[in-house]
Amino acid sequence: AAGGGPGGWYEWLGQSAPVHWAEDGLVALQAATGLPWWAAVVCGAALLRTAVTLPLAAHQSRLLAKLENLQPEIKKLAERLRYEVSVRGKQLGWSEKVARFHFKKNLRRIITELYIRDNCHPFKATLLVWVQIPMWVCVSLALRNCSVGAMDSGVQEQFSAGGALWFTDLTAPDSTWILPVSLGLVNLLIVEIFASQKMEVSRVQKLATNFFRVVSVVMIPVAATVPSSMALYWLSSSFMGLSHNLLLRSPTFRRLCCIPRTKSDSDTPYRDIVSALTT
Repeated sequence: AAGGGPGGWYEWLGQSAPVHWAEDGLVALQAATGLPWWAAVVCGAALLRTAVTLPLAAHQSRLLAKLENLQPEIKKLAERLRYEVSVRGKQLGWSEKVARFHFKKNLRRIITELYIRDNCHPFKATLLVWVQIPMWVCVSLALRNCSVGAMDSGVQEQFSAGGALWFTDLTAPDSTWILPVSLGLVNLLIVEIFASQKMEVSRVQKLATNFFRVVSVVMIPVAATVPSSMALYWLSSSFMGLSHNLLLRSPTFRRLCCIPRTKSDSDTPYRDIVSALTT
Protein backbone atom coordinates (compact mmCIF):
# COMPACT_ATOMS: atom_id res chain seq x y z
CA ALA A 1 0.00 0.00 0.00
CA ALA A 2 1.21 3.45 -0.87
CA GLY A 3 0.16 5.00 2.40
CA GLY A 4 1.64 2.56 4.92
CA GLY A 5 4.48 4.68 6.27
CA PRO A 6 7.94 5.27 4.77
CA GLY A 7 8.34 1.60 3.79
CA GLY A 8 5.07 1.70 1.87
CA TRP A 9 6.07 4.85 0.01
CA TYR A 10 9.50 3.37 -0.77
CA GLU A 11 7.95 0.21 -2.24
CA TRP A 12 5.38 2.25 -4.18
CA LEU A 13 8.12 4.47 -5.63
CA GLY A 14 10.24 1.42 -6.46
CA GLN A 15 7.38 0.02 -8.57
CA SER A 16 6.45 3.33 -10.23
CA ALA A 17 6.53 3.82 -14.02
CA PRO A 18 9.63 6.12 -14.14
CA VAL A 19 11.65 3.52 -12.19
CA HIS A 20 10.52 0.77 -14.60
CA TRP A 21 11.54 3.01 -17.53
CA ALA A 22 14.98 3.39 -15.92
CA GLU A 23 15.21 -0.42 -15.53
CA ASP A 24 14.31 -0.94 -19.20
CA GLY A 25 16.85 1.73 -20.21
CA LEU A 26 19.63 0.05 -18.23
CA VAL A 27 18.84 -3.39 -19.67
CA ALA A 28 18.66 -1.94 -23.21
CA LEU A 29 22.00 -0.13 -22.75
CA GLN A 30 23.72 -3.28 -21.48
CA ALA A 31 22.24 -5.39 -24.31
CA ALA A 32 23.17 -2.84 -27.00
CA THR A 33 26.76 -2.36 -25.83
CA GLY A 34 27.48 -5.89 -24.64
CA LEU A 35 29.43 -4.42 -21.74
CA PRO A 36 29.69 -6.18 -18.35
CA TRP A 37 27.10 -4.80 -15.91
CA TRP A 38 29.58 -2.74 -13.87
CA ALA A 39 30.70 -0.93 -17.08
CA ALA A 40 27.08 -0.50 -18.21
CA VAL A 41 26.26 1.19 -14.89
CA VAL A 42 29.25 3.55 -15.25
CA CYS A 43 28.36 4.30 -18.91
CA GLY A 44 24.70 4.89 -17.99
CA ALA A 45 25.73 7.43 -15.33
CA ALA A 46 28.12 9.18 -17.75
CA LEU A 47 25.49 9.23 -20.52
CA LEU A 48 22.76 10.72 -18.32
CA ARG A 49 25.09 13.28 -16.79
CA THR A 50 26.44 14.38 -20.18
CA ALA A 51 23.21 14.27 -22.23
CA VAL A 52 20.82 15.63 -19.58
CA THR A 53 22.63 17.29 -16.67
CA LEU A 54 25.49 19.08 -18.46
CA PRO A 55 23.24 21.14 -20.82
CA LEU A 56 21.06 22.09 -17.82
CA ALA A 57 24.14 23.02 -15.78
CA ALA A 58 25.37 25.22 -18.65
CA HIS A 59 21.90 26.83 -18.81
CA GLN A 60 22.04 27.42 -15.04
CA SER A 61 25.52 29.01 -15.32
CA ARG A 62 24.22 31.28 -18.10
CA LEU A 63 21.32 32.46 -15.93
CA LEU A 64 23.52 32.98 -12.85
CA ALA A 65 26.01 35.00 -14.91
CA LYS A 66 23.18 37.23 -16.21
CA LEU A 67 21.92 37.69 -12.63
CA GLU A 68 25.40 38.64 -11.42
CA ASN A 69 25.78 41.16 -14.24
CA LEU A 70 22.43 42.71 -13.30
CA GLN A 71 23.49 43.53 -9.72
CA PRO A 72 25.24 46.89 -10.45
CA GLU A 73 22.17 48.07 -12.42
CA ILE A 74 19.81 46.95 -9.63
CA LYS A 75 21.98 48.76 -7.06
CA LYS A 76 21.93 51.99 -9.12
CA LEU A 77 18.15 51.81 -9.66
CA ALA A 78 17.59 51.07 -5.95
CA GLU A 79 19.56 54.20 -4.97
CA ARG A 80 17.54 56.35 -7.39
CA LEU A 81 14.27 54.82 -6.17
CA ARG A 82 15.23 55.45 -2.54
CA TYR A 83 15.78 59.12 -3.34
CA GLU A 84 12.47 59.40 -5.26
CA VAL A 85 10.51 57.68 -2.45
CA SER A 86 12.18 59.95 0.11
CA VAL A 87 11.15 63.10 -1.84
CA ARG A 88 7.63 61.77 -2.45
CA GLY A 89 7.31 60.76 1.20
CA LYS A 90 8.18 64.25 2.41
CA GLN A 91 5.63 65.77 -0.01
CA LEU A 92 2.83 63.46 1.14
CA GLY A 93 3.86 63.19 4.80
CA TRP A 94 4.55 59.43 4.74
CA SER A 95 5.82 57.74 7.87
CA GLU A 96 9.09 55.79 7.65
CA LYS A 97 7.11 52.51 7.61
CA VAL A 98 4.92 53.64 4.67
CA ALA A 99 7.97 54.95 2.76
CA ARG A 100 9.76 51.62 3.28
CA PHE A 101 6.67 49.72 2.05
CA HIS A 102 6.53 51.80 -1.19
CA PHE A 103 10.28 51.42 -1.71
CA LYS A 104 10.18 47.62 -1.37
CA LYS A 105 7.05 47.29 -3.52
CA ASN A 106 8.51 49.36 -6.37
CA LEU A 107 11.95 47.75 -6.11
CA ARG A 108 10.34 44.29 -6.47
CA ARG A 109 8.52 45.51 -9.60
CA ILE A 110 11.73 46.98 -11.09
CA ILE A 111 13.73 43.80 -10.40
CA THR A 112 10.98 41.61 -11.93
CA GLU A 113 11.01 43.80 -15.06
CA LEU A 114 14.79 43.40 -15.32
CA TYR A 115 14.47 39.60 -14.95
CA ILE A 116 11.90 39.57 -17.76
CA ARG A 117 14.02 41.87 -19.94
CA ASP A 118 17.13 39.67 -19.60
CA ASN A 119 15.16 36.39 -19.37
CA CYS A 120 16.96 35.34 -16.18
CA HIS A 121 14.42 34.74 -13.42
CA PRO A 122 16.25 32.99 -10.53
CA PHE A 123 13.63 30.21 -10.39
CA LYS A 124 14.74 29.07 -13.86
CA ALA A 125 18.17 28.34 -12.38
CA THR A 126 16.57 25.63 -10.18
CA LEU A 127 15.54 23.54 -13.21
CA LEU A 128 18.74 21.47 -12.87
CA VAL A 129 17.74 20.34 -9.35
CA TRP A 130 14.16 19.49 -10.40
CA VAL A 131 15.50 17.20 -13.15
CA GLN A 132 18.66 15.81 -11.55
CA ILE A 133 17.24 14.62 -8.20
CA PRO A 134 14.23 12.65 -9.60
CA MET A 135 16.49 11.13 -12.28
CA TRP A 136 19.07 10.10 -9.62
CA VAL A 137 16.34 8.57 -7.42
CA CYS A 138 14.73 6.65 -10.32
CA VAL A 139 18.02 5.15 -11.56
CA SER A 140 19.05 4.29 -7.97
CA LEU A 141 15.76 2.45 -7.35
CA ALA A 142 16.00 0.74 -10.75
CA LEU A 143 19.45 -0.60 -9.81
CA ARG A 144 18.12 -1.66 -6.41
CA ASN A 145 15.27 -3.58 -8.12
CA CYS A 146 17.76 -5.26 -10.47
CA SER A 147 19.99 -6.17 -7.51
CA VAL A 148 17.30 -7.66 -5.24
CA GLY A 149 15.39 -9.48 -8.00
CA ALA A 150 12.34 -7.22 -7.87
CA MET A 151 12.59 -6.79 -11.63
CA ASP A 152 13.78 -10.10 -13.06
CA SER A 153 15.66 -12.96 -11.39
CA GLY A 154 17.71 -13.38 -14.61
CA VAL A 155 18.96 -9.81 -14.35
CA GLN A 156 19.72 -10.34 -10.65
CA GLU A 157 21.89 -13.37 -11.54
CA GLN A 158 23.76 -11.26 -14.12
CA PHE A 159 24.27 -8.55 -11.47
CA SER A 160 25.65 -11.08 -8.97
CA ALA A 161 28.44 -11.94 -11.43
CA GLY A 162 28.64 -8.58 -13.21
CA GLY A 163 31.06 -6.73 -10.94
CA ALA A 164 34.81 -6.21 -11.15
CA LEU A 165 37.93 -5.91 -8.99
CA TRP A 166 36.89 -6.04 -5.30
CA PHE A 167 33.13 -5.66 -5.96
CA THR A 168 32.51 -8.76 -8.08
CA ASP A 169 28.92 -9.12 -6.81
CA LEU A 170 26.86 -6.02 -7.67
CA THR A 171 23.93 -7.24 -5.56
CA ALA A 172 25.97 -7.16 -2.31
CA PRO A 173 27.18 -4.07 -0.40
CA ASP A 174 30.86 -3.12 -0.75
CA SER A 175 32.34 -4.65 2.41
CA THR A 176 35.70 -2.94 1.78
CA TRP A 177 34.02 0.52 1.95
CA ILE A 178 36.19 1.67 -0.99
CA LEU A 179 33.21 2.76 -3.11
CA PRO A 180 31.39 4.53 -0.22
CA VAL A 181 34.51 6.39 1.00
CA SER A 182 35.42 7.38 -2.59
CA LEU A 183 31.86 8.68 -3.03
CA GLY A 184 32.16 10.76 0.15
CA LEU A 185 35.52 12.23 -0.91
CA VAL A 186 34.28 13.15 -4.42
CA ASN A 187 31.12 14.77 -3.01
CA LEU A 188 33.17 16.73 -0.45
CA LEU A 189 35.50 17.89 -3.22
CA ILE A 190 32.48 19.14 -5.23
CA VAL A 191 31.22 21.07 -2.17
CA GLU A 192 34.64 22.60 -1.49
CA ILE A 193 35.15 23.62 -5.12
CA PHE A 194 31.70 25.21 -5.18
CA ALA A 195 32.42 27.01 -1.88
CA SER A 196 35.77 28.33 -3.18
CA GLN A 197 33.92 30.04 -6.05
CA LYS A 198 32.17 32.52 -3.75
CA MET A 199 34.13 35.63 -2.84
CA GLU A 200 31.50 37.11 -0.52
CA VAL A 201 29.68 34.39 1.40
CA SER A 202 26.33 35.09 3.08
CA ARG A 203 25.14 33.35 6.23
CA VAL A 204 22.65 31.27 4.19
CA GLN A 205 25.41 30.16 1.79
CA LYS A 206 27.61 29.16 4.76
CA LEU A 207 24.74 27.11 6.20
CA ALA A 208 24.09 25.48 2.80
CA THR A 209 27.78 24.61 2.39
CA ASN A 210 27.94 23.04 5.86
CA PHE A 211 24.67 21.15 5.18
CA PHE A 212 26.11 19.62 1.98
CA ARG A 213 29.34 18.75 3.81
CA VAL A 214 27.27 16.80 6.36
CA VAL A 215 25.23 15.12 3.60
CA SER A 216 28.48 14.07 1.85
CA VAL A 217 29.73 12.41 5.04
CA VAL A 218 26.34 10.80 5.86
CA MET A 219 26.22 9.27 2.36
CA ILE A 220 29.31 7.16 3.18
CA PRO A 221 27.61 4.74 5.63
CA VAL A 222 24.43 4.83 3.51
CA ALA A 223 26.42 3.75 0.43
CA ALA A 224 27.99 0.95 2.50
CA THR A 225 24.57 -0.60 3.19
CA VAL A 226 23.12 -0.60 -0.35
CA PRO A 227 24.00 -2.99 -3.23
CA SER A 228 27.35 -2.21 -4.90
CA SER A 229 25.51 -1.41 -8.15
CA MET A 230 23.89 1.60 -6.44
CA ALA A 231 27.13 2.74 -4.77
CA LEU A 232 28.95 2.41 -8.11
CA TYR A 233 26.26 4.49 -9.86
CA TRP A 234 26.40 7.17 -7.13
CA LEU A 235 30.20 7.35 -7.39
CA SER A 236 30.16 7.46 -11.22
CA SER A 237 27.44 10.14 -11.21
CA SER A 238 29.31 12.26 -8.64
CA PHE A 239 32.59 11.86 -10.54
CA MET A 240 30.92 13.04 -13.76
CA GLY A 241 29.36 15.91 -11.79
CA LEU A 242 32.83 16.90 -10.54
CA SER A 243 34.23 16.72 -14.10
CA HIS A 244 31.40 18.87 -15.47
CA ASN A 245 31.79 21.33 -12.60
CA LEU A 246 35.45 21.76 -13.55
CA LEU A 247 34.62 21.93 -17.27
CA LEU A 248 32.13 24.75 -16.61
CA ARG A 249 34.98 26.78 -15.04
CA SER A 250 36.92 26.76 -18.32
CA PRO A 251 36.78 30.21 -19.99
CA THR A 252 36.86 28.49 -23.42
CA PHE A 253 33.95 26.16 -22.58
CA ARG A 254 31.97 29.04 -21.06
CA ARG A 255 32.38 31.03 -24.28
CA LEU A 256 31.30 27.95 -26.26
CA CYS A 257 28.13 27.74 -24.12
CA CYS A 258 27.46 31.50 -24.58
CA ILE A 259 27.81 32.12 -20.83
CA PRO A 260 28.28 35.89 -20.31
CA ARG A 261 31.53 36.99 -18.71
CA THR A 262 31.13 38.33 -15.16
CA LYS A 263 33.24 40.36 -12.74
CA SER A 264 33.93 37.23 -10.64
CA ASP A 265 35.17 35.18 -13.63
CA SER A 266 38.81 34.16 -13.52
CA ASP A 267 41.27 33.62 -16.38
CA THR A 268 43.04 30.96 -14.25
CA PRO A 269 40.13 29.06 -12.61
CA TYR A 270 42.01 25.80 -12.01
CA ARG A 271 44.99 27.52 -10.39
CA ASP A 272 42.50 29.40 -8.19
CA ILE A 273 40.79 26.14 -7.13
CA VAL A 274 44.11 24.50 -6.20
CA SER A 275 45.10 27.64 -4.28
CA ALA A 276 41.75 27.76 -2.42
CA LEU A 277 41.91 24.05 -1.49
CA THR A 278 45.53 24.14 -0.32
CA THR A 279 45.41 27.32 1.80
